[in-house]
Amino acid sequence: MNQAANDTVRRQIIDYRMIWRWHFYAGLVCIPFIVILSLTGPIYLFKPQIEAAIDRPYDQVGRAGRVQPLSAQVEGALAAFPHAQFQSVEVRPDVTDAARVTLSEKGERLRVYVHPETLTMLKSVPEEARFMNVVKTIHGELFAGLFGTLLVETAACWAIVMILTGLYLWWPRGAKGLAGVLWPRLEAKLFWRDLHAVTGLWVSFFALCLLLTGLPWTTVWGAGFKVVRQAVIAQSSKPDWSTSRAADKAGEHEGHGHGSAQAGGAVDLTLLDHMAGELRAADLPPPVVLMAPAGGKPWQGVSQTQNRPKGVTVTFDHMGDVAQIKTFGDKPLIDRVFGVSIALHEGQLFGAFNQALGVLTAAGLLTLCVSAVMMWWRRRPDKVTLGAPSRLPDERLGTGLGLLILGLALFLPMMGLCLILVALIERWVLRRIAPVRDWLGLT
Repeated sequence: MNQAANDTVRRQIIDYRMIWRWHFYAGLVCIPFIVILSLTGPIYLFKPQIEAAIDRPYDQVGRAGRVQPLSAQVEGALAAFPHAQFQSVEVRPDVTDAARVTLSEKGERLRVYVHPETLTMLKSVPEEARFMNVVKTIHGELFAGLFGTLLVETAACWAIVMILTGLYLWWPRGAKGLAGVLWPRLEAKLFWRDLHAVTGLWVSFFALCLLLTGLPWTTVWGAGFKVVRQAVIAQSSKPDWSTSRAADKAGEHEGHGHGSAQAGGAVDLTLLDHMAGELRAADLPPPVVLMAPAGGKPWQGVSQTQNRPKGVTVTFDHMGDVAQIKTFGDKPLIDRVFGVSIALHEGQLFGAFNQALGVLTAAGLLTLCVSAVMMWWRRRPDKVTLGAPSRLPDERLGTGLGLLILGLALFLPMMGLCLILVALIERWVLRRIAPVRDWLGLT
């Protein structure tokens, strides 16, 4: 073998070793967060079914045949909370269901359930205390506000790196047969390795879809995406998604009529029953919410179905008649693309099949996490070192790998920032502390 061939083989070994170490540390960063996201995500996939089950005691409660107008039910909610402002009411297909009225009181959004006949309050709960909103907060910010959203974004970025490097490491090199490539071998010595590699193969495409479709919700990547969006669309319009739970909550306040009122802070409910009738006749995908005027916007009826391509917004005029109907097809192309990705991410684009696919993907990610920990535990050399792949004496970053890392760092800014911080900390702190240096394998 000539020198050029030797150099090529040596370069391949160095690249493989470096990518292995990247995969190891990416997993180290990601695993705790991937576990949390993989447990909360599947719950949110079934949001329509879960919320319907939670609210079932308030369905069809008006059995005496004396159902009051929806406007009277809203007034019943306001009577229970006299200092609150009306924001919205859900227009239920069945008029015997308790009214779901959203109010704003002292900066807090409340959901009030009103009996359709007696107009008494059956239940009230802060919107943020509702079960699915708690799950969403854990999933999006770990109950840690902005810092939590940045942690989740960083973990998502490194999870993408983990999957890409894992596919490179999995790629069959001289494999004999498909065992260990497409299905795991059951021998004790190979089981955890094969389970990890094969699961990664089958789940990688779907996991990447989930991670990439979740990026526009993140703080840093999402802000950049909004700038790009605003540059490519002709008309000036706000996106219908937020880049943090705090922005999400603020947007819900603005969009549901907070501070919108007639004189004295009261919304005129005179035309509410007529508008509710128009929405029922339109037979929009549920849930359908009638929103009070806000920020210069008139009354609007919005289909808040999680299958975004089926969403519809109905705008009413000052007489309560339909003035405009906007469908998903009326949105800018970039919003339609992201709307489809949201529906896919939330498990609503393909119905039950989409939900099942999301559950299987989450189960696959959990399997990757468990098998990774088991492989590390079984192969860890001793308690003195972490067990990361060690550096080679003459290890240098190749041009191709360097360009790939640069591209990923530019596409995933939080990963790039993390790389810079880790490099600085490693060089100026960790390498100067001998026990830490030896434990991390930085020698």
